[in-house]
Amino acid sequence: MSRYTGPSCKKCVKIQQKMFLKGTKCHTNCLVDRAQKAEKEKRFSAGGKRPNKQSDYGKHLREKQIARLTAQVTEAQFKRFFAKASKDKGQTGAALLRFLEVRLDNIVRRLGFAVSLKASRQLVCHGHISVNGRCLDIPSAMLKPGDEVSINPKTAETLLVKQGLEHAEKTTQRPSFLSWDAGSRKGKLVRWPDRAESSISVDEQLIVEFYSK
Repeated sequence: MSRYTGPSCKKCVKIQQKMFLKGTKCHTNCLVDRAQKAEKEKRFSAGGKRPNKQSDYGKHLREKQIARLTAQVTEAQFKRFFAKASKDKGQTGAALLRFLEVRLDNIVRRLGFAVSLKASRQLVCHGHISVNGRCLDIPSAMLKPGDEVSINPKTAETLLVKQGLEHAEKTTQRPSFLSWDAGSRKGKLVRWPDRAESSISVDEQLIVEFYSK
């Protein structure tokens, strides 16, 4: 399966929106902020010329790309998640975001074991993460309520993980659908996340309309 190995910042610049793909590093010296500032200065020097109006297709495509790139999945994976969401009893858009939210790599990030999705995926792929006491090295694995996530004790002492846990404590980024035991460094998915708790900021209805055409 193909995967993107280039600079993460290029994704945000292309879509013209910050997706925080590099975690805490995105808060300083962000290329998107610099590009937007340069664009404003350019429009001001050109007499306030407005940018070209985006087509309806462009709006739908942009929302889909934001969701896919933020979740850092391939087009084929994203289509599979959408197909699964379309069979859900509830709203398709909300189900799609819920399924993306409970991916193992994302849960590892939101628990604080890593500051970015890329770093959490690396932890999973290298076998440092266990689910219900068994090693699971599939980042796209979907968890369900009741699943417990833990990290290898030796890995927990590394600088990368310590920085992630420290950042999680300072920013209180752990959502209420996750429980956390600081003593054992274990987290649990206690319920399905609500729409408002999704870490992907998109208009999911536009994604549904994109695939309905």
